[in-house]
Amino acid sequence: MLGQALAGSGRPFVSTSGTLVMRAGRLSTELDAPDPGSVAAFRIAGEQACLRFADRGVRAAVVRLAPTVHGPADHGFIPALVAAARRAGVSAHIGDGANRWPAIHRSDAARLFRLALEDAPAGSVLHGVGESAVTIRSIAEQIAEILAVPTASLTLDQAVEHLGNPFLARFFSLDVPVSSEHTQALLGWAPKHATLLDDLATGDYFTPEASRRAEAIWSPRP
Repeated sequence: MLGQALAGSGRPFVSTSGTLVMRAGRLSTELDAPDPGSVAAFRIAGEQACLRFADRGVRAAVVRLAPTVHGPADHGFIPALVAAARRAGVSAHIGDGANRWPAIHRSDAARLFRLALEDAPAGSVLHGVGESAVTIRSIAEQIAEILAVPTASLTLDQAVEHLGNPFLARFFSLDVPVSSEHTQALLGWAPKHATLLDDLATGDYFTPEASRRAEAIWSPRP
């Protein structure tokens, strides 16, 4: 393991996890324990393995990234919503769409990793979150406005068909708001770049290149 080579050195070791390890349905902080029943529970063992090196003379820290890290050439979850809206002629959310996701701009995430390497105390858990609670409905409405299509409320089963992927449908149904206040206070870090909705309006999510990239990754499979 990477951490073993650093034992006793006092050098930094930063591991990446995701905020989806936290309990759904309430605002989680860095001081809360991850949820073994979460959709990303498979990441918990990696977090714990990294943090154990804090007791072995390593300045170990974990950065949990928001599920959407947005910016140029994004090929993550949000392009899947854009691609599905283009295919179906409707921009959808599940239920009332009030469920919340955290988000972070790629440049803000990059600065956080640098600060974690330079300054994070051993054993730190950090949240890479610029916005704590962006509703899926607001994302769907922004996509609908840009594509000039209507919005629609779907059931979970309908969302599986709309997105072509049960994994994506489950993720977009989650309510997983997360705070980064402790991280910001600890490292003097503050998100400064575009919000997710601003990035949707002014970024490259709707260019021909973005459409081709999203379709290649997220088109429904037979």
